[in-house]
Amino acid sequence: MLPRPVSVAALPLVLVSLWWVSSAGSTDVYWPPLRTILETFPEVWTGERWRGDVLPSVLRLLAGYALAAAAGVALGTVIGSHRRVRAVCEPVLEFLRAVPPPVLVPVIMLFAGIGDTMRIVVVAAGCVWPVLLNTVEGVRAVDAVVAETARAYGITGVARLRSVVLRSASPQIFAGLRQALSIGIILMVISEMFAAGNGLGFTIVQFQRSFAITDMWTGILLLGLLGFVLSVLFRLVERWALGWYHGLRAAARRSG
Repeated sequence: MLPRPVSVAALPLVLVSLWWVSSAGSTDVYWPPLRTILETFPEVWTGERWRGDVLPSVLRLLAGYALAAAAGVALGTVIGSHRRVRAVCEPVLEFLRAVPPPVLVPVIMLFAGIGDTMRIVVVAAGCVWPVLLNTVEGVRAVDAVVAETARAYGITGVARLRSVVLRSASPQIFAGLRQALSIGIILMVISEMFAAGNGLGFTIVQFQRSFAITDMWTGILLLGLLGFVLSVLFRLVERWALGWYHGLRAAARRSG
């Protein structure tokens, strides 16, 4: 069996190699060689552009993501803990979840304007649903024996919420947070295509409108790299926060 780092890197290396070979002799203006894109990358994404476009995009993404995480976990815990609240809210949640967040951009612009607030709200509006719904299901799935044991030992209130409910639901909460991260990157780009003056989405569209196709491809490549870096960082945080959970699963596999 191959070492894990080798197995993880194998497919990306194969795909990049195929891209390199298939585009090597391309003369199509819309499909430049990968070599040309890589050579152009440092010329396009200078220090000034990183400060003026990349950093604002990342900050807006993180702000919207954090807002969605806080709201999703808080509301999901309340809804998942109370059957009557869940019965009342479920139809409304299903309706709102079915509305694609990009469709709400013009509506959000009416209330939040066209500044950074609008873009943060767009990201939060799309990211909140996977966090909320996974939290609801995680809270509902808390082991009844664990809940009764906590009650018998007098663990109530905030201590019960922190040590029993959220701890038991945390694997599903992190599953929702992982889904929300990819949605957030997409919405970050979409929100910056509407009446924006900076950001990755705005810059890529400007490249496309000015027929700077190679520059546009460098922006797409940068978005992919940004998604990869954020995914790796998220996995590190998840592994740290759910160390107890992964330890239990590993012990169960060994004993099985």
